[in-house]
Amino acid sequence: MARIAPPPKPTSVVVVFLLVLSPALPPVAGSFSFSSYRNMLSLTHSLTVRVANVRRARGDIAGYRRAVTIADRMERWTRLGFLSLLGPMGWDYLRNYAWGRDLEYSELYAAVPELNGLLALLGEFSRRRTDAERAAWIGRNYGNVLRASKLIIGRLQRVFSKAGPMRELVETLRKEMVDGDFLRDCLEVGTNDLKGLIQILKDLALQSPDQRHADL
Repeated sequence: MARIAPPPKPTSVVVVFLLVLSPALPPVAGSFSFSSYRNMLSLTHSLTVRVANVRRARGDIAGYRRAVTIADRMERWTRLGFLSLLGPMGWDYLRNYAWGRDLEYSELYAAVPELNGLLALLGEFSRRRTDAERAAWIGRNYGNVLRASKLIIGRLQRVFSKAGPMRELVETLRKEMVDGDFLRDCLEVGTNDLKGLIQILKDLALQSPDQRHADL
């Protein structure tokens, strides 16, 4: 006799329902929108996969494995893909960031000068047409890129401070940036994903309560 599966737990049904509807719901003051959260993760995953590929191509097996581990972990956390986020990342979003409770938005708003500076640097780099020009630019400017990025990700550690996969991801990326030349590899694979990621963070910062109060 076929076994009848038990009905889903009410809590799970509510979570799925809220995550599916959240793009259409008005944003809660001081919260991150689901679409921004999803796009941020999608770009981070895409960038990490491309870094893994460039490391493998040049024979950096240890670096390749670290990047692949990050990408694989993100895929496990999202389970059903980046369109739904119904895995641990979805729970993390709903529990910690969807309702605006205790979000350190001031940290993100304070990062706007660094975000603007980093976007300007990436714009300069993207206008370099040859490998020689890009190499020379990195030699002159990589310290500035790294310095701004460290400040930004340090603030993100305080924004995403709740225990969960998002905090773990930010901490892992910070370590890879400081110890693993992650940013240099991001420049090598092209700046589109990185610029997109920085732009999302800037847009979130400019939608923060701190910015709205500054505009009054």
